[in-house]
Amino acid sequence: MSQIKFVIIDVDGTLLASNQKILPATKAALMECQENGIRLILASGRPTSGMARLVAELEMDKHHGLLVAYNGSKVIDCQTGEVLFNRPMSESDAKAVLEHLKQFEVYPMVTKGSYLNVNNVYAPPIKYGDVEANIIEYEARGGGYLLCEYPDLAEFVDFEPNKILVAGQPDYLAQYHEEMTAPFTDRVHGMFSAPFYFEYTARGVDKAKALDTVLHKLGCNRDNLMAIGDGHNDISMLQYAGIGVAMGNAVPELKEIADYVTTSNDDNGVAKALRHFLPECFGV
Repeated sequence: MSQIKFVIIDVDGTLLASNQKILPATKAALMECQENGIRLILASGRPTSGMARLVAELEMDKHHGLLVAYNGSKVIDCQTGEVLFNRPMSESDAKAVLEHLKQFEVYPMVTKGSYLNVNNVYAPPIKYGDVEANIIEYEARGGGYLLCEYPDLAEFVDFEPNKILVAGQPDYLAQYHEEMTAPFTDRVHGMFSAPFYFEYTARGVDKAKALDTVLHKLGCNRDNLMAIGDGHNDISMLQYAGIGVAMGNAVPELKEIADYVTTSNDDNGVAKALRHFLPECFGV
């Protein structure tokens, strides 16, 4: 019998297929696991509002699931709505980062309440592979936010944000992300969540840190955890978990440290990993 009590799953590129939906076989496997006592944790760079529809679809409120939002800056109990962990950036660090970013060709975004605050809602599109999209619109719709423009986000920020999201052309971010972070390495944590997304959170914040804090409160440890992901921001949680699974579409660095590599997000990779490691949930 497996020791696994929690399964933590990244959202974009892992839980969701390329059409931004949960494939039927993946959903069925997740529901079966929950019915057999496995608790789900969704972990993403997304804000909590950006995962609300997934919580409803998977009935995580009924099965006491958890959300790890903002790349580990906040953890919420889906059943009670209780905030179990919250570590935002300081206001001064957020202002300093946003001021520094003015010299780069990037699009910073900061959420507050129901608004996604940006410099320009009509920012030029981001091109990734064969896809070209208005990244501001994409992020706003994905998180269920209204848009608000501020010519100076550093001046606008008078609160402690959970993260600062920066979008940019993938080649540009690859070239300049170290310069974008260099002045703050002792105060903030910078990471890629996609080739076109670079994110800032408080120093020491990542998905593994959030898990370590919360799981101990729930009487569990890393041996009770299975983690599934695809991106650079999933490395810490796969290294932390008792079982770490990389998607077939994962970045090479994640596959190298994974215990197991499943198929892609468009080929029910999550469902196949669950069936492989938790056969008792499926009557096997």
